[in-house]
Amino acid sequence: MNKQDCHIQGKIVPDQLLDELKETRFPTEDVAELQRRLVEDGYLFLRSLIDADDVMAARREVFARLADVGEIEQPAWKGIATGTSHRAELCDDLGEYWKSVSEGPSLRNVIHGRQTAGAMTAVFGETARPHDFVFLRPGVSGRATSLHFDQPFFARGSKRIHTVWTALREIPVCDGPLVIVEGSHRFTDLIEKYLEVDYESNDSPQVTIAEAVDLVRRRSVRLLTADFDPGDVVIFGMTTLHGAMDNHSDCGRTRLSCDVRWQPATHPIDPRYCGPDPGGTTGAGYGELNGAKPLDQLWHTR
Repeated sequence: MNKQDCHIQGKIVPDQLLDELKETRFPTEDVAELQRRLVEDGYLFLRSLIDADDVMAARREVFARLADVGEIEQPAWKGIATGTSHRAELCDDLGEYWKSVSEGPSLRNVIHGRQTAGAMTAVFGETARPHDFVFLRPGVSGRATSLHFDQPFFARGSKRIHTVWTALREIPVCDGPLVIVEGSHRFTDLIEKYLEVDYESNDSPQVTIAEAVDLVRRRSVRLLTADFDPGDVVIFGMTTLHGAMDNHSDCGRTRLSCDVRWQPATHPIDPRYCGPDPGGTTGAGYGELNGAKPLDQLWHTR
C-alpha cells in the first residue's frame, strides 16, 4: 500500500494516522477466534473469500449495464468512466433500473453466495441470511463516502446485523476503497447518540461524520484500509465507523463494491430490506440510493 495515494476529504492522510487492515485467515480460524477478532478489532478482513471467476462475472455484468447507458467506456469490464450519461434518457424509472442492476444473477451469486454465507454462519455461530436490499456502489473519480455508522439505518429487526463489504474489482487505495476508523466500535460517546435513533418518517437522519483526519488525530487512532483484490471481504458491525477514501484514479477507474447486511436466520428481519420489492430505509426503494443517480452527477463531487 502506497501511503501517499491515501486521500480522504481532499487531504493526504499523514503516515502516522494510517495503517493497513489486519487480515484474518478463513476458514483456518475457528469460530471462537473469528468472534474474538471481531470483538477485539471491530472488523474481519478476509482476503480472496469469493472465487475470482465469480467476481469477474459480476463485474462484467454490472459494468455492461452501465456501458449500455453511456457511463462506462468499452470494453466495459475495465470500468473506465466516460464522465457522461444517457441513463435519465433511456430509463423511465431510475429506481427500477438500479434495482434491476442490483439484482443481476452474477452479482447475487457473489454477494449472496455460499462463500459469504459460510463465513457469516461461522461469525454468528448459526445459520446466517442476507438482506435482499443491497447497496451496490460504483465510485467514480472524485467520489468519496463520509465516515458513518450503519446503526441508525438498520435499527429494527435483529440486534446482530453485520455489514459485508465486498470488493468487486481490484481497488488500490488511490481508487477510494473502504476505510475503517481503528477502535471506533468503542467510541461510546459517539455510538450512544446513534443507538437511540429509530425513526418512522421518510427523512434520513443526519449521521455522517466529517473531518476524518481531525477525528483520528483527536482520538489517537488511525485510519485503516488496504489495496483490495477482487473477492476480498470486510465484515463489521453496526457500530464500526467507516467510509471510503477519495477516488483520485488518474485514468478514470470506477471503484466497484457492494455492501450487504447479514443476520442470524432465526432473528426477526426488518421488512424494509427484504422481499421482492423492498422499500429500503426511506420507503423509496432503490431510488433512494446514490447508485440510482447517473454517474455523471457524481463526477468530481464528494
